[in-house]
Parts: sequence; C-alpha cells; structure tokens
Amino acid sequence: MTAASTVRSRTLRITGGVLATAALAGCSAGTEGTPYPVETAATAASQSAKAAQLPQRPADLPLQGVNLCELFPQVQLDALKITSTPREGPSSDGPTCVFDADGAEPVHAYHVRAVTADLGEWITGARKKNSMTTEPKTIGGYPALTNYRAAGDPADCEALVGVARGQTMAVQTFAITRGQLTQPQLCEMSVHAADIALQSLKARN
Repeated sequence: MTAASTVRSRTLRITGGVLATAALAGCSAGTEGTPYPVETAATAASQSAKAAQLPQRPADLPLQGVNLCELFPQVQLDALKITSTPREGPSSDGPTCVFDADGAEPVHAYHVRAVTADLGEWITGARKKNSMTTEPKTIGGYPALTNYRAAGDPADCEALVGVARGQTMAVQTFAITRGQLTQPQLCEMSVHAADIALQSLKARN
C-alpha cells in the first residue's frame, strides 16, 4: 500500500467516525428503532418558554362527578354535527366520552377525557413526547395547549385545558375520513369543542 492510499484510508475512517458521532449526538432510538430528537438545553429552554406563555387559571373547575357525555347542550351537539348518542369510551387515561360526527363527510369524532395530571406535564413533565408538537393557547381564559404529531398524514389533534390543580380536560378530534381535514383544521375543531365544554363547566360551578 502506498503512502497516499494509507492517508486516504485513514481520512475515510476519521470522516466516518465523525459522521457517526454527529448522528448519535442528534438522534436517539425510540420505540421499534424509530429515531427521535434528543432533548438539548435549547429545546428544554423552549419548553420552559411555552410554560411561561400560559395564563394563570382564573378559578378551579373540578371534573369530579361531571358526566362528560352531558357537557355539550343539544344545540351545541347540532352545531358540532354530532349525530349519534354520546357514549362512554376507553378509560385508560381517565373517564372518556365519545361524540361521533358521522352524519356526513368528513366523518370525525371528539373524545373528551378527564385526566388526572397538571397541564405542565405535557410541556416539561412525564407526558411530554419529543414526537409531539405542543403549542400554548388560552381557551376561555384558561391555560391550554394543542398537542399533535406534526409529521405524516393528519389524524388527530387534542386541546388540553388546565381546569383545576392536578386536572386537565382533554378534547381530542379524530379524523375518521382521512385526507379531508388538515392539521390546523383538526386543532381548530378541538379548541372550539374545548371552549364549548369549558363554558358548560363554568355554568355548573
């Protein structure tokens, strides 16, 4: 082997090592090998900035004893194009009611959940996921977030409202008919439905 080829070989090895190190520094393996960004000091600061944008909760609106399937008055059910009787849904993340808007295209559904967790858990706590995009909002004067997966075909968006200490009301809109609702539309629908549910909670307290 000539001196020139030896130098080229060493250069390739070093370059490959640098690239591999850079790749590992910026990405980590998630479930089933799916890469996701590793949280850096910059992203941690960004999350803290999101928390700082949230307003103070004007009053507690406890969810204990609230029948979620009765949160929307009939006139609002009609406005939301909900055509089926509200029904209980899976309660793995807290009591859930499902509202189906299946009378016309695009078919979609609202899932309303009472979650025992502070809103901040989705920003800097255990419920924060690097694969999800959270955006701070104010809904009916209350601190809120929209939470959705920005990549891929838009499938859902949830509006999270910090209604009381340790309690979050989640209103998630699912696109049953795919390809007809954009991500902004799904989030707008979730925020609108969450605002209606919040007004109903206020009227009960």
